[in-house]
Amino acid sequence: MNLSPQKFLLFLFITMIAISLAIVTLYECDVLTAANNNGYDVSEYHTIMVMELLTICLIPFSLRLFKFKHVRRQLTSNAASALRKWGAIRLFMIALPMIINTILYYQFMNVAFGYLAIICLLSLAFIYPSKAKCEQETNRDT
Repeated sequence: MNLSPQKFLLFLFITMIAISLAIVTLYECDVLTAANNNGYDVSEYHTIMVMELLTICLIPFSLRLFKFKHVRRQLTSNAASALRKWGAIRLFMIALPMIINTILYYQFMNVAFGYLAIICLLSLAFIYPSKAKCEQETNRDT
């Protein structure tokens, strides 16, 4: 089955959100159990620092990704395959930290991870792969 780049990106978009919701559901229904991390304060601190830096750096980078000359050149010369490739990369740059932060929230029961996951979820709204946005991003005039 050969999906258009817009439908492929929309499928990835919905799948990433569904995976996060599935993780939340599994933890809330006690199918998965949170780890007992008493005494692991240093590793929790380091994990928080890494995820905060990763999340806060990847969000603006992913939002500006299509403005870089190399990416823009590919999007205008070979629109369909470049949009599929770079759109998926941009989506994963926000969605993967969201999924990791969701898992870490339940492992450490630290609200910082929950807030980071929510920030990523809200950031996904800015890269929603609508048909008009996909056409705009591959337009040669911009």
